[in-house]
Amino acid sequence: MKIQFEDIRPDTDRSFRILLTPRLHNTFLWHYHPEYELVYIEGANGTRHIGDHISRYEGSDLVFIGPNVPHLNFDYGVEHEHYKIVIQLKEDFLGKSFFLAPELSDVRHLFEQGREGVSFLGETKTTIGQRLKRLVNLSHFQQLMELLDIFQTLALSTDAQKLGATPIQNEQYFQDQQRLQRIYHFVEKHHRAKIRMEEIVALTNLSNAAFCRYFKKMTGMTFTEFLNQYRINTAKRLLLKQYNVSEACYESGFENLSHFNKTFKKLNGENPKDFRRRHLSSF
Repeated sequence: MKIQFEDIRPDTDRSFRILLTPRLHNTFLWHYHPEYELVYIEGANGTRHIGDHISRYEGSDLVFIGPNVPHLNFDYGVEHEHYKIVIQLKEDFLGKSFFLAPELSDVRHLFEQGREGVSFLGETKTTIGQRLKRLVNLSHFQQLMELLDIFQTLALSTDAQKLGATPIQNEQYFQDQQRLQRIYHFVEKHHRAKIRMEEIVALTNLSNAAFCRYFKKMTGMTFTEFLNQYRINTAKRLLLKQYNVSEACYESGFENLSHFNKTFKKLNGENPKDFRRRHLSSF
């Protein structure tokens, strides 16, 4: 299976990220990231695939996953309505020495266990699941306090089950993913401007030919295809914010309307005007 690197950024005004029911049930997302992840899913039966651990969960699941542990999205193949919340955070999300405080020794041990994946059963799963569902309604300060208390509760739980997953440790693989991350960040920052290939190649310390082979191997796309896809995805978000077609075209980085319309239709099967009308008419 080809594994994808997921680039994660904290939410605005938070030191961590919250995802609510991302609806990826049709996407086989076998991926990893350097952040810890706490996942709760409810109202679903599915596959728990974390590292080389594969099992089924029934009705609900609560799992804590450590850095660089490959895993499948928990909602893959779940066709009916369900609830899912994902908390993603860096190991040092509160500073490099925060978890060294003696009062946090239990939480520190939980994070050490999380490096191989931990699932929680019974009363712990039920109680923490409900607390996570209420988390989104709290202020940002209260969210942080509640999250720390949730970690303390998990650390002391007797309903924990170690999954024995193995993080990715191949140095070459990390180098490749770090190159990709530099490219993603550059595109995110500069996609509205004209991007020259030399700028991208310079980020990777590869020759032109080696870069083209590397990028195609890692993403399945040429860089031009990737950039067009990124800009079109940006344009779609703008169209849903009620930008008109011309505004979405130039704000997403396309230099002319004709190329924008042609690329949009090629990637989405409809032109941007129809996409905008179809989605906004449902509001």
